[in-house]
Amino acid sequence: METAICGRIALSPNHVFNPKPGDKNSVCRGPYANRGILMAISTTCSGKGGGLLEKPVIERSTPGRESEFDLRKSKKMAPPYRVMLHNDNYNKREYVVQVLMKVIPGMTLDNAVNIMQEAHYNGLSVVIICAQADAEEHCMQLRGNGLLSSIEPASGGC
Repeated sequence: METAICGRIALSPNHVFNPKPGDKNSVCRGPYANRGILMAISTTCSGKGGGLLEKPVIERSTPGRESEFDLRKSKKMAPPYRVMLHNDNYNKREYVVQVLMKVIPGMTLDNAVNIMQEAHYNGLSVVIICAQADAEEHCMQLRGNGLLSSIEPASGGC
């Protein structure tokens, strides 16, 4: 990301619109000279020539698009969801462990076995807690592999 230094410089319109090469009062100098930053220029003096530059107004190049910061912030603020695994009488335990390891990123053999055992003995087990969109995707993948799965908000319950 580029950083602009804002300040007031006394310039005439010729300095701004018709800079001479090597002019140290020129706005168009330095590494950002050809970047096309839009600025609002207003003069505060009456008469010929000089004035003060106001703070530049930098417009977005793609209107309506959120910045990466906004996207990260919205993902962090999304409420978490639990992906639940339900016990069934159809799938073998080894198969359930294999599917968990295939579908859930970072799932280890030990965690998959523990989740499978909990679902087998208690009828229900928490597989992972994540954002709603990810929870829905994991749930659909588990169902696509023949397992019984559901999602619920992580804020409610025990």
